Amino acid sequence: MTEATTRLARRPRTTATPLRVAASAHARDGGLTAHTDFHDWYAEAGKRAFTRVERVPLDDLTGWETDPDTGNLRHHSGGFFTVEGLDVRMPAGPVPAWSQPIINQPEVGVLGILVKEFDGILHCLMQAKVEPGNAGGVQISPTVQATRSNYTGVHGGRPVPYLGRFRDPGPRGPLVDVRQSEQGSAFHHKRNRNMVVEADGEVEVHEGFRWLTLGQLHRLLAEDDLVNMDARTVLSCLPFTHAELARELGPPADAFRAALLRSCDPSAESRHPLGAVLSWITEARTRTEVRARRVPLAGLRGWHRTPERISHDTGAFFDVIGVRVQAGGREVAHWAQPMVEPHGTGVVAFLTRSVDGVLHVLMNARVEAGYMDVAELAPTVQCTPASYEHLPASARPRFLDAVEQAAPERVRFESVLSEEGGRFHHARNRYLIVDTTADAGPDVPPDDPEYRWMTVHQLVELLRHSHYLNIQARSLVACLQSLLMPAEPAPTAERKVRT
Repeated sequence: MTEATTRLARRPRTTATPLRVAASAHARDGGLTAHTDFHDWYAEAGKRAFTRVERVPLDDLTGWETDPDTGNLRHHSGGFFTVEGLDVRMPAGPVPAWSQPIINQPEVGVLGILVKEFDGILHCLMQAKVEPGNAGGVQISPTVQATRSNYTGVHGGRPVPYLGRFRDPGPRGPLVDVRQSEQGSAFHHKRNRNMVVEADGEVEVHEGFRWLTLGQLHRLLAEDDLVNMDARTVLSCLPFTHAELARELGPPADAFRAALLRSCDPSAESRHPLGAVLSWITEARTRTEVRARRVPLAGLRGWHRTPERISHDTGAFFDVIGVRVQAGGREVAHWAQPMVEPHGTGVVAFLTRSVDGVLHVLMNARVEAGYMDVAELAPTVQCTPASYEHLPASARPRFLDAVEQAAPERVRFESVLSEEGGRFHHARNRYLIVDTTADAGPDVPPDDPEYRWMTVHQLVELLRHSHYLNIQARSLVACLQSLLMPAEPAPTAERKVRT
C-alpha cells in the first residue's frame, strides 16, 4: 500500500458518503487493481467479449417486422423498442417545424454500479461490455446495464448478473437512485434508473468484471471511447460535494482546481441562488411551445426509405440502419436490430469561469422534442457541426466558435467519447471543458433566457432529482469532477486513439 492509501484506509466507515467518494477519487493509482494492470485485464476482456456486426437490409432483420399500416419497425415480441415517426412544431425555435424518426422505448431500464469498501476505499464493480454500436469494441460499463426486456428475459438469454442487488438493495437502501433521461433528439420520453448500491458481505466477481476506484475511472475518462455513456451518467449522480473535500483530495494543485474545489462546497457563493435557477428552468418549460406528435414512419415528411436505410432527403443528420450481430461474452449470442447512425462527430462542451474564486459552468436550458418535460439543462455547446450546413445560419449554436477557437492552454479536458452502443452505431462526441477565466468568460446577461452560470454543487444537487440535467451534461459533470486531481501524463497514441 502507498502512504496515501494507508492514510485513507484508516478512515472510519461512518465518514459521510461524499468524503468516501472523494477518497476513492483520490486513489488514482488503484486499490485492488493497480492502474498499470488495468489495460492488461482490459485487453484480455476484449478477446472474450466481442461483436461481429453485419449491415443488412431493414426487411431482413430477424425478429423484427415493418407494421403494414404505419411502416413502424417493431420487435415481434412487442418488447425492446420501436422506430416510429415524430412530427414536431416549435414555433419560437430556429427551425419551427420538422419530422424525424424516433426511438420509442417506454420501459425503464436499470443502470447500476455496485460499490464496496476495500481497505477503507470505495471501489466500483465495473464490467467490460461490448455493444454492437460501440466504436472500438469493449467499453467500461456499469455493473448492470439492462433494459426491462433484457432482465425479464424477453431476449431468451442468460440472467443479468448482479441484478438482484439492485432490485433489492437491502435495508440501508441505495446511495443513488434516480430516473434520468436519455437523448431527447433520438428517444421519445426515454428514461433509465441510475443506481449506486453498496454491497454487504462477499461479492463474487464474475468473468469480465473488475473492482476499480473512482480515481481510476476518472483517469480512464481521458481515453477515447473507453468509459461508456451509461457508466458516465451513473458516476455523475454520486454525491460529490462537501465542505471538506480537500481533507480527502489534498490541497489543489493550481488556481483552476482551487476554484473547482470551492465550487463543490455547498456553502460557496453562486452567481444565481438555486431557487432562482429552478424558477428559470420552470420558466423555460412554461414559455416554450413544443408540440411533438408520434406519426407513422411510412411517408414521413423529408425522409425516405430504401432497402438498406431510412435517410433524410438532404443526406444529413442520421440514418436508421439494420444490423445482424454475433456476440461473445453477452447474455445472448446473436440477434438483429435497427440502429441509429449519426452523421459526423459531435461537439459537447462546458465553458467555465471563476467568479470570486468559485468555478461556474455555463449551462443551457435546452429544448428537445423527446424530453418528458420540454427542457433540461444541457452543456454550453451540444451539436454536430456538420448538421448546420443544412440549417439556417440563425440555428448555429451560440458559443460554438468560442469552443472551436479556444487556445490549447484553455482546454482543461478533451476526449472523444461514445454514446450508447445498444441503439446508436458509432455515435461519438468530442467532449471538452474550456476555461474562460482569463478573459472573464462570454458575455451572458444575468437575465439571459437560455443560459445561466452555475456552480458544481448546484449541478450535483439537481442530479438528485429526475430530468434536470441531460445525458450529455451528466457525462461532462463526471469529466469535470475528474479534474479535481492533477492531470496525468497524456496516454500514448496507441491507447488514446482506439478505432
